[in-house]
Amino acid sequence: MLSVNPAFNGAPPDPASAASTRPDLAAKDTGRTDTSHTGTGHTRLRVAYLVNQYPKVSHSFIRREILALERQGIAVERIAVRGWDANVVDADDLAELTYTRHILKDGIGPSLGAAFRTLRTHPRRFLAALSEAIRLSRGSERSLPYHFIYLAEACLVLEWVRAAGVSHIHAHFGTNSAEVAMLVHMLGGPSYSFTVHGPEEFDKAHALHLDRKIARAKFVVAISSYGRAQLFRHAAPSDWSKIKVVHCGLEKAFYDVAHVQPASRHQLVCVGRLCEQKGQLILLAAFARLRAKIGDCHLVLAGDGEMRPEIEARIAALNLKDAVTITGWISGAEVRREILAAQALVLPSFQEGLPVVLMEAMALGRPVISTYVAGIPELVIPGENGWLVPAGDVAPLAEAMEACLATPPETLQAMGAAATRRATSRHDIDAEAAKLAALLQGDGVTGEVDEWQS
Repeated sequence: MLSVNPAFNGAPPDPASAASTRPDLAAKDTGRTDTSHTGTGHTRLRVAYLVNQYPKVSHSFIRREILALERQGIAVERIAVRGWDANVVDADDLAELTYTRHILKDGIGPSLGAAFRTLRTHPRRFLAALSEAIRLSRGSERSLPYHFIYLAEACLVLEWVRAAGVSHIHAHFGTNSAEVAMLVHMLGGPSYSFTVHGPEEFDKAHALHLDRKIARAKFVVAISSYGRAQLFRHAAPSDWSKIKVVHCGLEKAFYDVAHVQPASRHQLVCVGRLCEQKGQLILLAAFARLRAKIGDCHLVLAGDGEMRPEIEARIAALNLKDAVTITGWISGAEVRREILAAQALVLPSFQEGLPVVLMEAMALGRPVISTYVAGIPELVIPGENGWLVPAGDVAPLAEAMEACLATPPETLQAMGAAATRRATSRHDIDAEAAKLAALLQGDGVTGEVDEWQS
């Protein structure tokens, strides 16, 4: 095991002392601890995580992964395009904010300056990367000027990672963050990899040029077997062996609580962004049908998002104001309380990657109701730890919710225990981070498609 430096020990830093160890928080990087070597004389791996926006309420899974990698002895630099003014409520996200570098925090000027310096010192590499940026703009939803900006951002990131001694960049999502990581590599920077979550990346695979990003990457991570299969569709067969499954993981501290039965046997919770793909409008229609049939029951929509006005209007139209609560954005601890207060979690998604909230609810001993889409059937086993219904179909969803609320407490408790076993065995954050650490350290990338716990 690589030794762990105190500055990267898997715990959020003390904001009061962060300026002494983070270059973006100090006028001069004079207090930074040198962590390039371990006590045994071996070079310590330092990687950079590159994300479009970080920290972010819906990106807690990235934070957990970073902290778990640090427990593996890998030093992680956080770099994000945006997020310095993020409206985060979780204490851990607030701590992450203090030591994340943000590319656009001071505007586009620093990136443009870095681009001119790179053009002057490495013209051939710059022109090759410029040619690739132009190629990536073809068919993209973003026009050519955006891709010029990505190149300028890559030039700035290149300077940052060289100064920090970073030997590899890992991006989350196959969007602009993966493009910037690829351009950094083309400019002479370190190798890169990226995690694809879906579903947007699968919907826009050609516009995002996933095939080109995969081809140049050291490896690519999918969060489910379904996700890996979608990447196979868009990658050259010769690149399939570099596409690996590493699940999103849960911290034991989140679910290591007493799994008490809810006080009310007629409460359900849906946790997630209020958006089209989560299916809350269908859920409201099914819930109205359920309420008309069985009477008193309550639904909590934990989250916020762009469709909140439409959802509130539908609640009013269905006369459900007294039966449905919208919490807005809440912390991880509050999410846990809402899950534990409910008999089950319901998530009628139209499309997904593999929702982290399903893992969270199951780990907390709650069965779940969801849909036969994407990676969800890899986790949820109907009749054993939950219910699965066709996406977009009101009647089966209403029937599943009715069946859940009618299930005897002892049966529901047994289903919850089965859910906990399945979620915690497949989604332990330290076990999944160990897989990722092996890839980052150069192990596990073979010439064949493997069966790595998919």
